Amino acid sequence: MNKSLVCIECPKGCVLSVDIESSKAKDVKGAKCPKGVIYAQAEVENPTRVLTSTLLAEGLELRLVPVRTDKPIPKKDLFKAMEEIRKIRIRKPLKAGDTVFRNFLGLGINLIATREVGKRR
Repeated sequence: MNKSLVCIECPKGCVLSVDIESSKAKDVKGAKCPKGVIYAQAEVENPTRVLTSTLLAEGLELRLVPVRTDKPIPKKDLFKAMEEIRKIRIRKPLKAGDTVFRNFLGLGINLIATREVGKRR
């Protein structure tokens, strides 16, 4: 099987052609730097994404607090992550970068605030 990808690792935006056998990248063509090969292998064998979302806030100046994971999570876990995010409520002021939830989904990844939010005035 052959899959076409556009590499996002550097500004070149190489169009990659990946030969896939048994869910493994066997051959990568079109990469103009070594990062493209690594990107293609990861995207085929274990795709990950940084998850950005919002959490509901109670008693704070914002109703929704923007958050993100501090590391990429497996793409297969994104829907499960969103189900968990819907359950979380923020009730205390936060600064950008504060950890909101440690070891999110048991993956060793933290959910962090991306904006400061204070108490309602």
